[in-house]
Amino acid sequence: MEDYEVYTLPNGIRIAHKQIPHTQIAHCGIMLDIGSRDEQPHQQGLAHFWEHMAFKGTEKRKSYHIITRLENIGGELNAYTTKEKVCFHASVLGVHFEKAAELLADITFHSVFPEKQIERERDVILEEMAMYYDSPEDAIQDDFDELVFPNHALGGNILGTTETVSSFRREDLQRFIAENYDTERIVFASVSNLPFKQVVKIAEKYFRDIPAQHTDRKRQKPTDYVPRQTRVERPITQAQCALGRPAYGLTDPRRLPFFMLVNLLGGPGMNSRLNLNLREKNGLVYSIDAGFTPYLDTGFLGIYFGTDPRKVDRAHSLIMKELKRLREQPLTTLQLHQTKEQLIGQLAMAEESNNSFMLMMAKSLLDINRVEALNDIFSDIKSVTSSELQTLAQDVFVEDQFSSLTFVPEEK
Repeated sequence: MEDYEVYTLPNGIRIAHKQIPHTQIAHCGIMLDIGSRDEQPHQQGLAHFWEHMAFKGTEKRKSYHIITRLENIGGELNAYTTKEKVCFHASVLGVHFEKAAELLADITFHSVFPEKQIERERDVILEEMAMYYDSPEDAIQDDFDELVFPNHALGGNILGTTETVSSFRREDLQRFIAENYDTERIVFASVSNLPFKQVVKIAEKYFRDIPAQHTDRKRQKPTDYVPRQTRVERPITQAQCALGRPAYGLTDPRRLPFFMLVNLLGGPGMNSRLNLNLREKNGLVYSIDAGFTPYLDTGFLGIYFGTDPRKVDRAHSLIMKELKRLREQPLTTLQLHQTKEQLIGQLAMAEESNNSFMLMMAKSLLDINRVEALNDIFSDIKSVTSSELQTLAQDVFVEDQFSSLTFVPEEK
């Protein structure tokens, strides 16, 4: 991680690169510090709509030529939208790196949003929304965001609503981009076998002439959280449940140890406390997980599981028992060591993915203006004490501060 290099263009766009001599694949992406939390209520879903429309035509390319440009040489072109970011990225053989960089620059900065394509893509997104609504395990996560962050853009569905998506026009996209676009909040990141000087030369060719633009946009922090408990009847057979509350933000020094604590509670390992208790010991769920998502100025803790409707209360009780256990019982020396080793191993394996590292590098530069060295993260993990984790549990794992959302089958 220490080997990455950064160069800033005169317009403020940053070029970040890590050279890996032995790889034949080049991964690159443009990440913008714009997301669904930057939308006004009538704009909900507009960032995601932009992500889709970027592929539908530029000043010099039709949609077909965009989607086949890299596919024809065995590459991949993709994009995603989050609460705080929009990203366009590509993976190709290293010899085609310049083609990928040029195409990314084209769709990011030169899209024309053809009206006919807007109408067509609107229907595609409405179908995407219907697909998510028909998947209760996905729908509950979106609805739970709104429960935890009511009346705030962080609680809004990234896809938008039927009403907002149905209303979008070309000028809405142009206005949203103009209001939020800041060249100093854009990173072009890459991982490949190319030397840094060559990457900079290519980046300058396609990014240097992008006009500098700055915005005084200020994101509003969610306030006045109030725990809420909600049950909703849905045409389903299995109950879907979500529990959670706000947590620590990106710049909070407690972020890493809290991530460790949540990983112990309900991370991807089959040895997580929630999995061992609810699945292995009691057979109440097929899967259960806890996740921590830090945002710029706040964070989100969510616990999700599905179970027989008759077993919801039992499952809820066991989850609260595990939270209480972490509040009241400090980890033993062995438990703390195992928790640290597990997280270190997970992070080390995640870094094996060059594409994931490229995306993480861009996000880190936008969020904290640096990329944390893996060895420094490991050192921070190793320095966490049992009492620190217990203090965090006592601060966040408080039962009466948790919100809950439960989808239950409709009564017949």
